[in-house]
Amino acid sequence: MEDDHLAPSSSHRFRLLPHPPLARPSRGTAGAAGRSVAKRLALGLCAFLLASGGARAAANPALLNDKDAFIADLMSQMTLDEKIGQLRLISIGPDMPREKIAKEIAAGRIGGTFNSVIHVDNRMMQDAAARKSRLRIPLFFAYDVVHGHRTIFPIGLGLASSWDMGAIERAARVSAIEAAADSLDMTFAPMVDISRDPRWGRTSEGFGEDPYLVSRIARATVKGYQGPSPARADSIMASVKHFALYGAVEGGRDYNVVDMSPLRMYQDYLPPYRAAIDAGAGGVMVALNSINGIPASANTWLLQDLLRKDWGFRGIAISDHGAITELVRHGVARDDREAARLAIKAGVDMSMADTLYLQELPGLVKSGEVTVAEIDRSVRNVLGAKYDMGLFHDPYLRIGAAADDPPDLYAESRMHRADARELARKSLVLLENRNQTLPLARTATVALVGPLADSPLDMMGSWSAAGKSESSITLRQGMEEAMRGQGRLLYARGANVTDDARIVDYLNFLNWDNKEVFQDPRPPADMIAEAVGIARQADVIVAAVGESRGMSHESSSRTRLDIPASQRALLHALKATGKPLVLVLMNGRPLDLQWESANADALLETWYSGTEGGHAIADVVFGDYNPAGKLPISFPRSIGQIPTYYNHPRVGRPFVEGKPGNYTSQYFEEKNGPLYPFGYGLSYTGFSLSDVVLDSATMARGGKLGAQVNLKNTGTRRGETVVQLYIHDAAASVVRPVKELRGFQRIALEPGETRTVRFEIDENDLKFFDARLQHVAEPGDFEVQIGLDSQDVKRASFTLR
Repeated sequence: MEDDHLAPSSSHRFRLLPHPPLARPSRGTAGAAGRSVAKRLALGLCAFLLASGGARAAANPALLNDKDAFIADLMSQMTLDEKIGQLRLISIGPDMPREKIAKEIAAGRIGGTFNSVIHVDNRMMQDAAARKSRLRIPLFFAYDVVHGHRTIFPIGLGLASSWDMGAIERAARVSAIEAAADSLDMTFAPMVDISRDPRWGRTSEGFGEDPYLVSRIARATVKGYQGPSPARADSIMASVKHFALYGAVEGGRDYNVVDMSPLRMYQDYLPPYRAAIDAGAGGVMVALNSINGIPASANTWLLQDLLRKDWGFRGIAISDHGAITELVRHGVARDDREAARLAIKAGVDMSMADTLYLQELPGLVKSGEVTVAEIDRSVRNVLGAKYDMGLFHDPYLRIGAAADDPPDLYAESRMHRADARELARKSLVLLENRNQTLPLARTATVALVGPLADSPLDMMGSWSAAGKSESSITLRQGMEEAMRGQGRLLYARGANVTDDARIVDYLNFLNWDNKEVFQDPRPPADMIAEAVGIARQADVIVAAVGESRGMSHESSSRTRLDIPASQRALLHALKATGKPLVLVLMNGRPLDLQWESANADALLETWYSGTEGGHAIADVVFGDYNPAGKLPISFPRSIGQIPTYYNHPRVGRPFVEGKPGNYTSQYFEEKNGPLYPFGYGLSYTGFSLSDVVLDSATMARGGKLGAQVNLKNTGTRRGETVVQLYIHDAAASVVRPVKELRGFQRIALEPGETRTVRFEIDENDLKFFDARLQHVAEPGDFEVQIGLDSQDVKRASFTLR
């Protein structure tokens, strides 16, 4: 019978902040988690035996260094009920019934938990598993460590805007160190869903529209989370999500259907998942959506034929929150019994936050509708993941001893602020800078306005793990520190994020234990008047506007992409003062910025930049750091252009700028292209590129071809930029994109310096999936395009023979 306390409501999965501590905080700094791995493994068997109270080991200790033999021996001792118990993943909330959960664990009815980051709680649960259960099989502890744990880095779009794989890997490594120090073994990350419809709220979590860039980031993040091995005490296992195609939900409406041709799947949407798995990701989280009529959680082709047979994945597949019971609402299962049958047969190893497997699988096995072999397959994957996380060597690998628990869970010594500040600076994208409005002089009088200028919660963005808003540096704080003792900073809120009470209520409902949106009760006209008053006293206005973080989150799809009316009214009033207007955008998706682009003197995209966001933005605003971020996703001119992405397929009647447009593929109300293209971003200095020089006009099969340009810093400041390589296939057996990203390099140059930037093209860069879904490179003509964004490029051609 289902216990409501053990199957928490879906709000436990969707919440934006971690639950408050239930007991004494967890142990200290990353140094504790990073103790010698060799020493931990050497002591592992002893620890395991001690954890079991000296009783018979769960499996033959002599087999511990042979994964397959160890798991086979353990499974030979398990009852059917114990096997099914391993397939259950429960959510831990602040109201968790500790004694009931401990009894369930000791009875072998729970295989792992998520959402608990408190050592004393996780130790209690691990004690029940590793000391009190019959076979002493350890639990694993998971969490959504998406863009930081205690220290919060920029959201996914911000990380991707850095185009710096080393920095992104470092962010994941720091996240793993902090999460492991909080007793976690696994993260539900990276999120690598390709997103080309910014109406979708989860665009913020991912890395943009391009399969090449997202695949590169997928590899970097998996390497960062897992380190040399997920069995290390300072590493956590990566579980890539959401498998698959979740970013292509119809209409950008969350949880909607996906209807997609196999060719588009293989070419555009599947590569990032494959990249993460090839990089060694130990888990996948199965998507909530259906794919061509079959929900992912019941999709045998997806979870067995593609994932395991074609790609060779041997890890664990975990459902999303409550996804198995949702098969009934999808309409492919009559009841929970059939839902459980479909999911286990399709290859969902572990059921998250429901009791369906526990309730239904025993009867399904008894009736013969599910075989013991099918149960064993999933149990083997769950136990294999625990083995790979090092938990059979030491169930307390990341929990540690109670004596090591720190006195302060939120101690500054547990943070990595320097890393967060550096990556936040790299994530900022300068979209406009008329008349060199930026950087500002510290001696100026600056009017700082906007509902996001002093909002620590919004700085963190959604899925901010165990981050604490009180640790965030707001833009107001960052600018005050930067100007201290020099200029004057005047501040007024100016507007609420939105004046729509319905939207406010909805966003606050998403975060049930903490108000998500602060509303100033003053009349909007009074707030605007106050902002205009300080603006008239200032030399320049800095307005922090955009979306509250809950507006760019799961279950936060939008039908409009413009800045909310309350803030737009504020901007109109500020513009009317005639003072220079700098807009600092905070948002988790591309917005419709036509008015802002035309009226702002400078426009800085900061996304949600994390714990050190306020310092990082101030560094750029005052010129201590020269921005070099590039967009990982196109910004449409209006919502009517969606989907807008740079690597769209060619058409038979293309529109060409400057030529008659009748009977061509265009919108007649506005320009065809995006407002800001993929790969775009300005600097405080200037750069120029020479023409492209190729090593040869031909490339042989299996050969390589060099392509190079000279990059020059034409300005007076040191700066960085990202040189981008695109390939255009002139003719192929299927319709190909107008261009595809195939390489990039982030380059720093001193004023006046010139450097040769060289790319090496091989046959893999020319491959695509043909009509038979074979990955091929076809002979013919290709165009190399090298530029500082996807539109402004230099070109040269060669032939593959």
